[in-house]
Amino acid sequence: MQPMLKIASSLLLSLLLLAACGETQKTNDKNARMTTETLADTTAKSGYSDVNGMKIYYEIYGQGKPLVLLHGGGSTIQTSFGQVIPLLARHRQLICVELQAHGRSGDRNTPISFEQDADDVAQLLKNLGIGKADIFGFSNGANTALHLAIRHPQLCNKIIAGSALLKKDGTFPQFWEFMKQGTFEQMPQAYKDAFLKVNPDSTKLMNMFQKCADRMINFREFSDNEIQSIQTPVLLINGDQDVASSEHMVAMSKLIPDCRLAILPGGHGAYMGEITTLGSHSKDADFIVPLLEKFLDEEKSSE
Repeated sequence: MQPMLKIASSLLLSLLLLAACGETQKTNDKNARMTTETLADTTAKSGYSDVNGMKIYYEIYGQGKPLVLLHGGGSTIQTSFGQVIPLLARHRQLICVELQAHGRSGDRNTPISFEQDADDVAQLLKNLGIGKADIFGFSNGANTALHLAIRHPQLCNKIIAGSALLKKDGTFPQFWEFMKQGTFEQMPQAYKDAFLKVNPDSTKLMNMFQKCADRMINFREFSDNEIQSIQTPVLLINGDQDVASSEHMVAMSKLIPDCRLAILPGGHGAYMGEITTLGSHSKDADFIVPLLEKFLDEEKSSE
């Protein structure tokens, strides 16, 4: 039971997105206020864009074909992707997004949902003048990425979905009971610290926690028809000790018409150096990035 609780707490809030603001400058996006900063020798632009009645915070790194990064639940950009951003930015333009109620982004007087997050990302891309992009989502961000492929296929080139959970029976039953009983005290301290570093308002941190918890308690799984409607090429990535079982990922990969599957050693996000997994897995990002780039650079599968 103890290993299962450890895995559950790792997703219970697979939660947050971090990066300090720098020098303000004007951009062509009338909705954005841009800044510059440096992360691991990678220069970034950051800003805010008016999206569906709220302000969404984003960061842009590198040059090349656009790749959108969507963090896990309760997380910030850096807690999910801090280890891979410098590597991916060598060959790609990265658009990193903080979703509703997370990090520096605003909120609405509504619950959060994967569908609304997908619509928000679609609107942000339009605001930024990006007609089509590859999407890399982790955990809850992976579910959002797949909803982008379903709801806005014209914006999606390829999808990488890391540690997704598409159906309730894709994980052990105790996980859902754990989610119902989860408390703010069980939220990883690294996530709390990351949120407060970029948004020092403890009431907003609690609000984000509660909205993330409610989304999982009221989890709406993907229907088979939704999954089978995805025409975008998809790479599913999962740890062999992840929240979703390997059997679940194999079954989901068979439903998606054009799908690759990679099951890697480790738990939730260990393969990419997610912040709660850092330590013995700190070099895993060096392995995963070539795998991601190979998938993104391959020609699309022919019918």
